[in-house]
Amino acid sequence: MYQQVLDPVANSLAWSAVVAAIPLLLLFVLLGALKMTAWVASLISLAVSLAIAIVVYGMPVGQALLAGTEGAAFGFFPILWIVINAIWVYQMTVATGHFDVLRRSFASVSDDQRVQAIIIAFSFGALMEALAGFGTPVAVTSVMLMALGFQPMKAAVLALVANTAPVAFGAMATPIITLGRVTELPVDSLGAMIGRQTPLLALFVPLALVAIVDGRRGLRQTWPVALVCGIVFAAAQYATSNFVSVPLADVVAALASAAAVVVMVRVQRTTRTADVAARVGGSGTGDGPDDDEVTDSRADVVKAYAPYGIIIAVFVVCQIGAVKRLLDGATFTFTWPGLDVVGADGNPLSLAKFSLNLLTTPGTQMLVAGLLTMVVLRLSAPRAVKAYGATLHQLRWAILTVMAVLALAFVMNVSGQTITLGTWMAGAGSAFALLSPILGWLGVAVTGSDTSANSLFGALQVTAANQAGLSEVLMAASNSSGGVLGKMISPQNLAIAAAAVGLDGKEGEIFRRVVLWSLGFLLVLCALSALQSSPILSWMVP
Repeated sequence: MYQQVLDPVANSLAWSAVVAAIPLLLLFVLLGALKMTAWVASLISLAVSLAIAIVVYGMPVGQALLAGTEGAAFGFFPILWIVINAIWVYQMTVATGHFDVLRRSFASVSDDQRVQAIIIAFSFGALMEALAGFGTPVAVTSVMLMALGFQPMKAAVLALVANTAPVAFGAMATPIITLGRVTELPVDSLGAMIGRQTPLLALFVPLALVAIVDGRRGLRQTWPVALVCGIVFAAAQYATSNFVSVPLADVVAALASAAAVVVMVRVQRTTRTADVAARVGGSGTGDGPDDDEVTDSRADVVKAYAPYGIIIAVFVVCQIGAVKRLLDGATFTFTWPGLDVVGADGNPLSLAKFSLNLLTTPGTQMLVAGLLTMVVLRLSAPRAVKAYGATLHQLRWAILTVMAVLALAFVMNVSGQTITLGTWMAGAGSAFALLSPILGWLGVAVTGSDTSANSLFGALQVTAANQAGLSEVLMAASNSSGGVLGKMISPQNLAIAAAAVGLDGKEGEIFRRVVLWSLGFLLVLCALSALQSSPILSWMVP
């Protein structure tokens, strides 16, 4: 058995935190500064985290390796299981030619790629986040953007930056439900508080997307559409989370924002300069002169949208109470074989529990949606299997990267390295209100999941709040809200984005393009959290 220790270096929490941060810092340096391939950087950082766990924290070698194997298994199921099946659906639409139909249909709504980025990456991505989460929006929207003519790198960056404001309410509010479970705080109160933080991010994300696509000129020419989208999404997310239903917050916000953009486009066509497509496109799959000569039948258009309608329908049906309870019958929870770890307080760690939710996982539901798509698109079984094989080949390095990153996360979490960092930050007293979102950001950067970050740091946030005389609900909510901004720099999501657009090995370049957006939004949220803990904005805390 291994019992966590929080201050193994000279009995100093500060020095221990410095050592505990090494694997994560090393990972980002290897990716961002040294431009190393993600799977190599992940394996090196995993080896360093194992060495620190064994040598510095005194964790038995067997226990450290078992923690890594549990993380790798979690990386494949449920995370990669979702991504593989999502990309498979895309591969089938490509094989049948219906993805080209979808591209032409989106182009008919607006031929302005800046507007297309808002509709697909932000609004449609938010809907995918609401229903599935766990990397699905990044995988799906990035390939959709490529089909519209975006360069692969730009498509990946847009998908990652857009996948921020909706994340806290993603997968039918799973992160918030988990946060309520570990903190013993009411889910409705947590959802309401998060609904008074993340909508502020939603105001600016569409503007950021326009800036990424076309710089200052894009902002100057399309800011009305971007601003309306952000305002409508923010208002809908706030109102739904506070007065209607926390799990439905993203669904309502996504649909409302998409409708608002379509109305804006029809009322006021945005100016599109001649060279926008040339600077945005270049992938070779964009709208070209031949598109003007193609007229798609209504049946083809319906079939092109059918896979995404099927995905939405399958996920909605699986969220119905009776159906969900039935599917829960195939969920098995067990302690990871051989892993025997307790926390610093002597209580068993929940991290040692592995949940095999065979039917309730979004990955299996995505597989069902894929099988239905195969029937609707009249794709033969051999061609569908071939598409699945092509998907596995495309994701081969992403699979290795995600499993290595999650192994790293579990070694850091189980050995106590991550808790050391969190406990050290929690000692900041009243200034913790400013740092609280950073803790959530760190958790998601390590694990790639807001749910995991809430599970890891939720209780710690409440403890720190009590010690500093701060609101428990505010600090717990700030953990989840801050976590959404770590999503775009998580190596797990970087690997998914790179694999989806065919840029394996370019994860470091993607990281460099999104890290400033992540840090910039994080500063805004830190300031908001600090102000909400003060008399200035304390009225916002429920």
